[in-house]
Amino acid sequence: MRSGTLTLIGRRLLQAAPAVMGIIVVTFVLTRALPGDPAVFFAGPTADAQSIAQIRKSLGLDKSWPEQFWIYLRDLARGDLGKAVSTGQPVLHELATRLPASLELTLLGLLFAAAAAIPLGVLAATRPGSWVDHLCRLLVTAGVSLPTFFTGLFLVYIFYFLLGAAPAPLGRLHIALVEPARVTGFFLIDSLLARDFEVFRSALAQLALPASTLGIFALAPLARMTRAAMLGVLSSDFIRTARAGGLTSWTVLWVYAFRNAMLPVLTTLGMVFSFLLGANVLVEKVFAWPGIGSFALEALVASDYAAVQGFVLAMALMYVALNLVIDVLYTLIDPRVGVEG
Repeated sequence: MRSGTLTLIGRRLLQAAPAVMGIIVVTFVLTRALPGDPAVFFAGPTADAQSIAQIRKSLGLDKSWPEQFWIYLRDLARGDLGKAVSTGQPVLHELATRLPASLELTLLGLLFAAAAAIPLGVLAATRPGSWVDHLCRLLVTAGVSLPTFFTGLFLVYIFYFLLGAAPAPLGRLHIALVEPARVTGFFLIDSLLARDFEVFRSALAQLALPASTLGIFALAPLARMTRAAMLGVLSSDFIRTARAGGLTSWTVLWVYAFRNAMLPVLTTLGMVFSFLLGANVLVEKVFAWPGIGSFALEALVASDYAAVQGFVLAMALMYVALNLVIDVLYTLIDPRVGVEG
């Protein structure tokens, strides 16, 4: 790796550090401001005031906010995110167990969206005003207008309830099958590594509807940005020069035009990925998906401070890592970006 790229990575990490610290502070304050008391939730509806006070003391909630924040920072420096009241397990364990499920769903949805949106956007840009262009606009409007939970319920109604073509929307695997040996946490990859093709087919079938739900949501901004970027590049002087030089339409379109339109598309791809991680919360509840989104929602209802803080911190770190990967890809696509950055 070149020294310029390493310098860019170091600079981006330094720039991200204050943002992550700010997220830690804001999340800590907001979770304490939430209505409800985790000690009351943990003690149960029949607990008396003395039992609730004992539980609050064991959770450290009897201390002042500055004391709680100092303890949280101290534990965070040791890699301890606390214990989730709602499950009784360490938050780090819950996130590590559930994160692969959310990432597998999100990445497959993003792959579906990119595979459909990018070619559609390119075709719409090369044929403005045609039926392909109108189809692209229709899909963009539908993708932006329809909320993810409605799309998910609609797909379940059509493909599971009416047609019976999809499995029951209940988790990552059929109830009669056993999870593959955990290597990556991604059922599709782990089942292939174990050569268990029955589990692979079941995991893929369970992923089809929720991934399609996320893909439809992500398709709109990707197709719109691809179309706009390609329209701008195709009207450039160097494209007219390439065509005048006798290059084939395929070479002009994909080697010259699409490569120069990749930077805004790549930026949108990164933004969409972060949006999908947030949209996972509703999709996971619709499909009973055991990811970090459903875990965070349950923790929020229970006022589970440690779980909510751990979830937000994990999302912030993933967002920083995603931006870092995009910056590195920028320098690979166009080295001038790294120099100018």
